[in-house]
Amino acid sequence: MDNRTELSSLGEFGLIQRLNKDNKTVNASTVLSVGDDAAVLDYGDKLVLVSVDTMAEGVHFDMVYTPLRHLGYKAAVSNFSDIYAMNGRPKQITVSLSVSNRYSVEALEELYSGIRLACERYGVDLIGGDTTSSQSGMVISITVIGEGIKGKTVKRSTAKENDLLCVSGDLGAAYAGLLVLQREKAAWKANPQIQPDLDGYDYVLERHLKPEAKKQIIDFFDKNGIVPTAMIDVSDGLASEVLHICNDSNAGCEVYMEKLPIDYQTSRTLEEFKIPAETGALNGGEDYELLFTIDQKDYEKIKDNPDIHIIGYIREKNAGCKLITPQNTSMDIKAQGWNHYGNM
Repeated sequence: MDNRTELSSLGEFGLIQRLNKDNKTVNASTVLSVGDDAAVLDYGDKLVLVSVDTMAEGVHFDMVYTPLRHLGYKAAVSNFSDIYAMNGRPKQITVSLSVSNRYSVEALEELYSGIRLACERYGVDLIGGDTTSSQSGMVISITVIGEGIKGKTVKRSTAKENDLLCVSGDLGAAYAGLLVLQREKAAWKANPQIQPDLDGYDYVLERHLKPEAKKQIIDFFDKNGIVPTAMIDVSDGLASEVLHICNDSNAGCEVYMEKLPIDYQTSRTLEEFKIPAETGALNGGEDYELLFTIDQKDYEKIKDNPDIHIIGYIREKNAGCKLITPQNTSMDIKAQGWNHYGNM
């Protein structure tokens, strides 16, 4: 009998590498294929960026506490984020939808209203898609097409030693919101007569249910003549994304724990669950912030932007990927965020 390798032994990114290890491109227009936030295609004056993302009921979302309009919005925005992570601009999406007959036409109209709202806010066109039946639940797959400018498209693999390691916004909020929703779902299942207690959690709930992509950061780069040396969006947790940049760039890093940007409500909510705020910031997913590296010569351009935080430095590979505590002790950065197969 052939040896069997379990999906959980590889995880999502290990599986992608395994399935594409023999992948070869034959078209000159394929500049960058598998392995980044989006593929890059060269069709003349502009670069075309393409990415696809799939969300499955019971894996990526729970219909007990996810409004359909918010789900549509989030599905679209999470795809836009992949294009921004390449320093590009999303322009069009196609939507493929598999649904069971427990969903009504009106329910799907509500889902699409969220998708269209996201498209309107980000200047993206919904240009097509596909629908099919499903034996269980709902699966949403969105392909996004974007534009990049030659010389300004950013990959994960091009960070350089001594670059500043930066992140936008704040971290861990989406994870904190998920914990609140899961807690209230458990309470409701134990007693369907009670009402959910969501007061005081507005920020973390919105960050989980209806996140935003960081278009304003890309606008800021463009206005100030900044091209990051490497970039990725924070979808699987900061620690995971830092390791992607370092591994792909053949580099190490230092991340300073006290520099991690964490909102007060996030910190307070995680404390309720007895989770250190730094742990949530490092390992919580779906923040859709941008993690990027820049040359130190660009420091003056970013230092006064309140939405950009310098959290560390890129080092040479032998230095490893280290988290530096406020006590100046060092520990290895380990990714403990979402593993699509290990968490099943």
